[in-house]
Amino acid sequence: MFSRLRGDFPILDARIGKSPLSYLDSGATSQKPQCVIDTFVEYYQQRNSAVHRGAHSLAVEATDAFENGRIAVAGLVGGDAEQVCWTKNATEALNIVALGIDRASHGFGGEAAERFALSPADSIVITEMEHHANLVPWQQLAASTGAQLRWLPVTDAGELDLSRLTDIVDETTKVLAFTHVSNVLGTVNPVQRLVARAREVGAYVVLDACQSVPHMPVDFTDLDVDFAAFSAHKALGPTGLGVLWGRPGLLDALPPVLTGGSMITSVSMEESGFMPAPQRFEAGTQPVAEVAAFATAVGYLAEVGLEEIFDHERQLARILLDGIAEIPGIRVLGDAETRIGTVAFDVDGVHAHDVGQYLDSQGVAVRVGHHCAQPLHRRFGVTASTRASTYLYNNAEDCRRFLSALAEVRPFFGVAAEGA
Repeated sequence: MFSRLRGDFPILDARIGKSPLSYLDSGATSQKPQCVIDTFVEYYQQRNSAVHRGAHSLAVEATDAFENGRIAVAGLVGGDAEQVCWTKNATEALNIVALGIDRASHGFGGEAAERFALSPADSIVITEMEHHANLVPWQQLAASTGAQLRWLPVTDAGELDLSRLTDIVDETTKVLAFTHVSNVLGTVNPVQRLVARAREVGAYVVLDACQSVPHMPVDFTDLDVDFAAFSAHKALGPTGLGVLWGRPGLLDALPPVLTGGSMITSVSMEESGFMPAPQRFEAGTQPVAEVAAFATAVGYLAEVGLEEIFDHERQLARILLDGIAEIPGIRVLGDAETRIGTVAFDVDGVHAHDVGQYLDSQGVAVRVGHHCAQPLHRRFGVTASTRASTYLYNNAEDCRRFLSALAEVRPFFGVAAEGA
């Protein structure tokens, strides 16, 4: 099945110089099937209009497409459509939660202050493997409120070290924010165990699901999280669109941080009232074409099957890991048992950017740098790494071409087999 899917993605027919493209950078952004591209174009050709406020036919059709996208996403990740709030990206979604808590901590809204307020007596817990999008907002919240910022460390195997979980997540903890899947290591974290501890101490759980929703079955309701964030562009959808998912009561209590049109109930010259979620967090003109296209992407993923995608990627990860193990001078970062098809590594004697450029010359697209996870790279003693990340359109031939090119990197740069 997966071999025939490649034909749905027109960009995979591209050539890099004289080489066919092997795209192994889906952890950064996924490619788009033709049906998603067609939906995006068709919206502007036939249905383009502002949503919610218009009474004419185009406005009704645009609103239907917009709200049907919400329904589609709810079907993908669990819960009701009212729990799906559109944002520009997952980074904005996570900031909305952190900044909303910050506003509550500084006295905005009676119920919000009671439910969310933080003080210097409280703590926020994250992990050492977080993407900066789920780290920097919590640093800023801690600095603003005086709350203590703590983190769960990472083992040599690239898994969370939970040996001190009960000490780090304690009765002072008000927020536990962590990634479902590491964007560097591919590690799938034990959500149930972490949520269980949060429930014991009454902490809110914020889940970064950017690297899990596109690659495996995910149900936020079953996972029992309070807030979750992910982006469309990593899940076959367009850029410029993210999702904030939350529990209904919590979303309605969380203070909005983006205000203006489309999210108010009434406005006077002295004060304004805000709508309940999801419109509460959707100020201004909305990305309707992006939502319509993402709904098509969600349907595509459902048709293929997320469990099948997860199994397919694990097979590709095994090919990558076994192949890299045969190449001298390469260290894989982490070796988690439960993972998606993402592998990051360090090439002895060759900078990650040089590795990436050489692979690109052979038609292999990978990611290089710190992948917005500098603390995790410091944990493994490197400033940068090269990352190959697979998706449903990749196959064993992509892996073979990658491994063949990777084996040539150190000889190409004149690095001796025994070391730099």
